[in-house]
Amino acid sequence: MAKPLTHVAADGRARMVHVGDKPMTRRRAVASGRVCMAPETLVAALGDAGPKGPVVEVARLAGIAGAKRTAELIPLCHLLPIDGIDVSIEADGDRALAIRAEVVTTWRTGVEMEAYTAVCVAGLTLVDMLKAIDRDLVLEGVRLEHKSGGRSGTWDRTGGSVEAGTDSVDEPDA
Repeated sequence: MAKPLTHVAADGRARMVHVGDKPMTRRRAVASGRVCMAPETLVAALGDAGPKGPVVEVARLAGIAGAKRTAELIPLCHLLPIDGIDVSIEADGDRALAIRAEVVTTWRTGVEMEAYTAVCVAGLTLVDMLKAIDRDLVLEGVRLEHKSGGRSGTWDRTGGSVEAGTDSVDEPDA
């Protein structure tokens, strides 16, 4: 039997998950994605030659801002005290920019949605800033790479579930 959806009440209505009784743990999530483009567009993006200014830096800052506003965008997400956000954007071959977002909190619920949102907002910002010179841009492959903390413990894309319930407030980052 499949696990029940946590955001659906017994009567079928959408609900925000109650987390008040959950323990505070250190939680970390990493997400990634890519924006594919023509080689000359990548050169323009990396050289800050886009028509709207320093493309990569603006997109990186947009990703950070997006993570901080996740609860405003996704109706059933909790507003979280975020301890740290790191967004990086770098060339991935000669036809793409790879985006990676890491979000950390010490709280009662995870930061997976914040990491996803950071990648999506950074990617959409790259598209917005580069669309004047390349209409064939593609935001693709947005996915969770890693999560740790909480009852379900550590999960990593390369190895699936690693250890359940091992991260606590006093332990260092994974």
